[in-house]
Amino acid sequence: MKLYVTPRAPNPRRVTMFMAEKAITGIELVAVDINAHEHRSEAFRHLNPLTTVPTLVLDDGRALSESRAICTWLEGQHPEPNLMGADANERAFIEMADRRAEWYLMVPIGQVIRHTHPGLAALEQPQFADYGQAQMAKVRDYASRFDQLLQTQPWMAGERFTIADITAFCALEFARLMKFSPKAEGLDALQAWRDRVAERPSAKAL
Repeated sequence: MKLYVTPRAPNPRRVTMFMAEKAITGIELVAVDINAHEHRSEAFRHLNPLTTVPTLVLDDGRALSESRAICTWLEGQHPEPNLMGADANERAFIEMADRRAEWYLMVPIGQVIRHTHPGLAALEQPQFADYGQAQMAKVRDYASRFDQLLQTQPWMAGERFTIADITAFCALEFARLMKFSPKAEGLDALQAWRDRVAERPSAKAL
């Protein structure tokens, strides 16, 4: 199998970090240079018409994209350690936490960076700087809400580390490009949580 990734991009990192937590090996990582528009090549479009990374090509030749879907497939193949819920009840609450991390941290952070960072200009045309600046306020607002949540529980989904922590961590690490730091914002619980995740071996994954 092959996993097409882009180094330092948050969504591929979600998958490689998920794999590292499960000690999954045997999947070849193929780097895709999105700044050189390799993801828009005819060969890659054949794999994934939406031209997004990560994309996992299975042994039977089918291509699976979208980070959450790839992680769901990997969880099914490698159930332990469990990161997505042991039963329907737990799965629902972990999915809620993961969706919150994706939609209320990763998405606005991505919009800020895509529309304000000069390094992303090649990928986001046209850039709308005013829109990106407006999203910064949303990032700060939602980050403060996650800080409040983490004052009451140790991990994003509750009492144990899950895929939701991976998603939120990758989002916050990406936020360095917009010079956002929980510590600088006075979000001590969010910073302490981030630092605990950073200590995990999986945080060193691609």
